[in-house]
Parts: sequence; structure tokens; C-alpha cells
Amino acid sequence: MVKLFTDIDLDGLGCGLIAKLAFGDQVKVSYCSYRNLNQRVEAFLANPDNNQEQLFITDLAVNEHVEKKLQSRYQEGKHVQVIDHHVTAMHFNDYAWGSVIPKYESGKKTCATSLFYDYLIEHKQMERNKALEEFIDLVRQYDTWEWDENNNIAAKRLNDLFYIMNREQFEEEMIKRLSGDKENFSFTDTETMILDIEDQKINRYIQSKSRQMVQTFVGDYCIGIVHAEQHLSELGNALNNLSPHLDMIALLNMGTKKMGFRTIHDEVNVAQFAKEFGGGGHPKASGSELTKQAFQTFVVNVFNVLPLKPDADRNEFNVKESNVGTSYINHNGEFSFIIPNGSGGYDLIHNGVNVEHTFPNFTEAEQFVKRNYSAWLRYDNEFLPQTAALLGIPVAELRENYTDIMSSRLVDIMVAKKA
Repeated sequence: MVKLFTDIDLDGLGCGLIAKLAFGDQVKVSYCSYRNLNQRVEAFLANPDNNQEQLFITDLAVNEHVEKKLQSRYQEGKHVQVIDHHVTAMHFNDYAWGSVIPKYESGKKTCATSLFYDYLIEHKQMERNKALEEFIDLVRQYDTWEWDENNNIAAKRLNDLFYIMNREQFEEEMIKRLSGDKENFSFTDTETMILDIEDQKINRYIQSKSRQMVQTFVGDYCIGIVHAEQHLSELGNALNNLSPHLDMIALLNMGTKKMGFRTIHDEVNVAQFAKEFGGGGHPKASGSELTKQAFQTFVVNVFNVLPLKPDADRNEFNVKESNVGTSYINHNGEFSFIIPNGSGGYDLIHNGVNVEHTFPNFTEAEQFVKRNYSAWLRYDNEFLPQTAALLGIPVAELRENYTDIMSSRLVDIMVAKKA
């Protein structure tokens, strides 16, 4: 008999599916989370009836206490094999029964499903299956977010289908499909239609949640915080791209008392950040329990913070990288102007005061404004009337001669803002 403990996400499901294809009725799969993994594994180890079973743990890391019990089991000559790809689990490579490989020698990122398949093939416990390998690579691309870099929508759609169907139904359907056609893996016409509808639903959800996100600093990290219960990976990725000045996005699920962290920045390691709250994961995607410390940090401390407003996206006059300056505003009514300095760089004036720092490009200046002042690009329908009133001229005149007026009277605007 074979026992597999694995994660509850698509990568974990992939491991369970492979186990059932390889071992059939001889395998029992337990889908676990970090919350119940240690308890379940410890109960398995304590039962002498399980001494002869092959034990696999994939895509999840047990705690130090259970880790020692696994080592004792191995030393007693009983089977143990941990297979993972998270950098936070690298210490399991210190054991003969541990195999944690974040990347292949080619540099391609791994996932637990691909590593488990490789292991079973290497140990001649299953035969190669071309369709299954296509399925596995979709799982791998989704789990590592390689699909986003390659625009491989099929990988994202596989995950969408996994969440649309319940786990048992999805697993049963995939086993049936991969056992039948071993040459190609594809979606049915019905699944494609359902997935098209799901795409629209996800886009509406992202748009709604983008209006609820608040911004704060946790240590040196500028973090966007949003409460969300579904589509976490898509939402985290979209919010990161909408607000690239943020170091990461924290996604809070109050119902399950869990948090997820997502980033698009290579210099930010959210797996390391999640460790502060007892979690872990990948450098760009991680998670943890919503502990009391985390609740204080991500809920209580920001309870009175207003959500970020999106940048104006249909402006004609107050536009980014304008030669006559670009204006931003925050919830406190503070104004910021980013102005070309004539030497290829940009100066910043905040509330009429020159910030003593020259920025090499517009992007860095804007990031400073957004990170430090929680500001957004002012809308023309608010910016033009206020500016015209400050200058004592009609809005129509400002519109007609915008560049000339802003070039010649920008100092007047700055003085008025300071006053």
C-alpha cells in the first residue's frame, strides 16, 4: 500500500492524480493544508498498521517535531520520501529521504507534480504518458507563474477549471481522460465555453477588489492589502501590475484565517516575508496563517486607512511624463507635481515644497510619490477647474492654451498650493 500526503491546490492535486494513475487502488491520498498536515502525518506514523506502507509527502513541509519522527521511521528501515520544490523546504535535502529541487539544471522552475512524476519514472513505478506530461507541464507553468511570462493561457485555464469543478469531480475526469488518450491533453468544447464565462467573472472580481485595496508599510516593504476569498493568484498578479510601486500584495481571507502574498519584483522574496508569520512558499508567491500578530498588522493597524484610488486613465491634459509637469493628489488633499528639470531627470514638488532629491526618470519619481504619499494621478475633471481657479482664468482658456499657461505659470500654482 501507498500513502500520499499532498497540498490542496492544483499542484497538490497533480501529485494525487499521478499517484492514482501509478498505484491505482493501492494508494490512499490525503489532501492537506499547513493547518492539518502535521497532525495527520503524526497520526499516520503512530499507527503500527502503517509500518509497511510507502509514505510520500509532496508539496508541503512538516514541522521540526514531525521531521524528527520521519527520520526515526527511516532509520527503522521504513519507507519515507518527501518531494518538494519550495525554497523554504531546502533543509529536507539534509536527509536521505528528502528531495527538494526548486529548479532543473536547465534553469526551468519545477513543481511538486513534475518532481513526483520524475521520481516515479526514475524508480520504474509508472510508465511515461505523453498526454500526462502535457498536463503536468501546464500544472508546472501555472504553479510557477511561468504561464504569465509565456502567455500560456491554457495553464491558467486548467487552474480555473480545477476551482470550478470540485476536487473529486476534477480528479475523476482527468484520470479518465489521461488513461484514455495518452497522446494529447486538451479541453472539451463545453469546458472551453465554461472557461470563457469564468474569465469574464474573474475580470469583474479583479476590478471590484482593485477599488478596495489599502496601502501601508510593514517594515521596509510597501504593501497593498485586500480582503479576498477567490481567484487569489490572478488577483494578486493583476493588482501587482496595476500598482507596480508596491513591493507585494497581501490577500487576506478572514473565513479561512489565511493570508497569501504575491509579488512581481525579483528583489522581493515573499517566501522569506511569510516566514515572519509562520508560513512559506515561493519567492513570488507564498502564504501563511492569519495569526494574531498578522491580524494586528494587516487588519487592525490599517482599519482606518482609505482604499487607494486608481490613476486617471482617460486624461487629455494631466498626463504622465508631461513636459509641463504631472499632478497627483492623495486622500489628505496633498498635491505632488513631477516636473522635468531640463537635464534629463525629474524634480518633485510636494505641497509647494521642493523635495531635495532628483530622480533619474519619471517612473522612479512616480514610485516615490505613490509609496510615500499614497497618491494617484489627478483627474482632468478635477485638476483643470482647480488649476484655472488658482490662476484666475476660465477653464476654457486653460484647455485652449494648456501647455503655454502651465509652462509660464507653474510657479504661481506651486505658491498657491503651498499657501
